[in-house]
Amino acid sequence: MAANYNRVILMGNLVADPEVRTTPKGTQVCELRMAINRFIGGDGERREETTFLDVTCWGRTAEIAGQYLSKGRAVFIEGRIQMDVWDDKTTGQKRSRLRIVAENLQMLGSPRDAASSTSRNGVSQGGYGGAPYAQPQRSAPQPQASPAEDFDDDIPF
Repeated sequence: MAANYNRVILMGNLVADPEVRTTPKGTQVCELRMAINRFIGGDGERREETTFLDVTCWGRTAEIAGQYLSKGRAVFIEGRIQMDVWDDKTTGQKRSRLRIVAENLQMLGSPRDAASSTSRNGVSQGGYGGAPYAQPQRSAPQPQASPAEDFDDDIPF
């Protein structure tokens, strides 16, 4: 019998501010809407394909997302796919949609990245949902030990 595996790893930018609410039992829930871009190139032409996803965070992750995330912020999310099914109240038809339930969330870039991604007139400057691409953190080079200092005489062979 084959095993099942439901795991998603995503990196993109938020296209709206997080919406946080609390369930009647006191658990926090945060809804995120994110955009993920895919660049397709060929024959000297490069086009961009954008996928929009709904992400739900629960508990402490929801609290942190609501407190620190905002529109344009780059995020890395690890989670699972969930299918929501309901009856439409107006038409009575069955409706469904896929959503991502976040189990791990990491904020990328800095909070300034999201704030600086829009110009003075509020027009997006590109990137995922208006945010610049996340740049890797650069640290100062660490001094290297000389070979004589790195020699360990206590290794039993």
